[in-house]
Amino acid sequence: MTATPPPEGGQVQANNVSTADNGEWTMPAHDYASTRFSGLNEIDNSNVGRMQVAFTFSTGVDKGQEAAPIVANNTMYIVAPYPNYVFALDLTKPGAPLKWEYKPNPSPASQGVACCDVVNRGAVYSNGKLFFNTLDGATIALDANTGKEIWRTQLGDINKGESVTMAPLVVKDKVLVGVSGGEFGVRGWLQALDANTGKVVWKAYHTGPDKDVLIGADFHPYYAEDRGKDLGVSTWPPDAWKIGGGSMWGWITYDPSLNLIFYGTGNPGPWNATQRPGDNKWTAGIFARDPDTGAAKWFYQMNPHDEHDYDGINEILELTVPVNGLPRKVLLHPDRNGYLYEMDPSTGQVLAADPYGYINSTKGVDLRTGRIIVNPDKSPKLGSVVRDICPTASGAKDWEPSSYSPRTGLMYLPHENLCMDWQDMQTNYISGTPYVGAEVVMKPGPGGNRGFLTAWDPVHRKIAWQVKEDLPVWSGTVTTAGDLVFYGTMDGWFKAVDARSGQLRWQFKTGSGIIGQPVAYKGPDGHEYIAVLSGVGGWSGAIVSGNLDPHDKTSALGFVGAMADLKQKSTPGGTLYVFTLPH
Repeated sequence: MTATPPPEGGQVQANNVSTADNGEWTMPAHDYASTRFSGLNEIDNSNVGRMQVAFTFSTGVDKGQEAAPIVANNTMYIVAPYPNYVFALDLTKPGAPLKWEYKPNPSPASQGVACCDVVNRGAVYSNGKLFFNTLDGATIALDANTGKEIWRTQLGDINKGESVTMAPLVVKDKVLVGVSGGEFGVRGWLQALDANTGKVVWKAYHTGPDKDVLIGADFHPYYAEDRGKDLGVSTWPPDAWKIGGGSMWGWITYDPSLNLIFYGTGNPGPWNATQRPGDNKWTAGIFARDPDTGAAKWFYQMNPHDEHDYDGINEILELTVPVNGLPRKVLLHPDRNGYLYEMDPSTGQVLAADPYGYINSTKGVDLRTGRIIVNPDKSPKLGSVVRDICPTASGAKDWEPSSYSPRTGLMYLPHENLCMDWQDMQTNYISGTPYVGAEVVMKPGPGGNRGFLTAWDPVHRKIAWQVKEDLPVWSGTVTTAGDLVFYGTMDGWFKAVDARSGQLRWQFKTGSGIIGQPVAYKGPDGHEYIAVLSGVGGWSGAIVSGNLDPHDKTSALGFVGAMADLKQKSTPGGTLYVFTLPH
């Protein structure tokens, strides 16, 4: 671990976020700025070493547990992986007994169109309702008090390879939901549903003609290459956009003052880029949209003609940071391609793009044009293997969300250190079946450690400190006003480190690897609690949750190549752990 003095927290501010905290956790990102910061400070560096288990709860599902526990009105809500059971736990009673359980009974066939384990990234609480998605593409609203179903709307079609794994976001009276399935040749979309009725209000596609993408007169992208009519058609071979990917299974950030949502789109399909010449818009980039109408305001493409499955779906934090000495509202997006983008939320202009991991697949970002500079030596080729491409397909960082502390002014990135060998292969599209066209083998990156927890200084645009981990850090992070960062490891350790230095302050060995999103909340007794789901899986842990052969390095879209030893380090699981100080 290396450390440099952190900036003064006052130099960086989160937008629409108060450091005061009512102790609830109603959405996975905690707030619309996506900071995952808790203002609770009872647990701090001086006493965290005494933290102990308050209670546990088994989900009964031994698959990858990626959801954030949601806490509202003295109740905790958990969404399990497929079959997507929802549990409500009563926090007012000892041991938090089950208050109610809801079983949505998604189609069993949906398991066959989940590219990377049957995960679910959680629910959201709003105005007495709990909203969540099922693997087979339904969005459901429950009465948060009773568990009674209020409405259920079917959005996805598993026969097309569509599934839904993301947590929804509620903005005003809209429930926002995107589709998974980029490896099945889906046509990506984001939909908005009426929170009261479940009726679809608008649907924005991520490929195809402008009218389908909801691009109109008020669409003003910053860069020239994103301007023009029907680029979602003309930047593809004929009709390829109809099966072109661009799914949306990640995170959404909302700015109430601009009334804009910001989110990333997924990879184009297939992975074999020789089959889809062109920039393949509107995949692997970031959209800003009006949440009321879905109208696109701007778009920026991090990875035009994405050759390496880099997507664009990672989280986006909205902060105010000094730029050229003056405070400026910015979006911070750590992309899978290894660059941390600093962007203007009003226009989509890229102000900076700095590497936070090892990169050789590209040579930087041209800030004048906004275009990434491809390294031709690492471009995949049909019929031959290109070795040691860094970062790997899952990126220098994948879906696992970062957090931010207004006290330290630092972002806390959980991520991986992996490279890959890649060979393009011709593939044909068959509805509802994998549409990939590449053989990939992943491997540890430089130094041999497969993961990092990195504290990023957005003022000086560099790493403040870094913790090396043997395995990819596939859990989210949460940071608190007690100046602690919590995260989990894929061999089951749940850790607390000093937010200013990265020094380990506490750790606890859970029953399985951790790929979930930790949260902090205030219990009915007024005390601070930290909760996380333990249960290894997801793309990185598919070797365990799917019981895959460690000798087949291409399995799990190549991830087994980097994780062949995980079966010796973790076993399947599905348990909620909640921690607090003795009291």
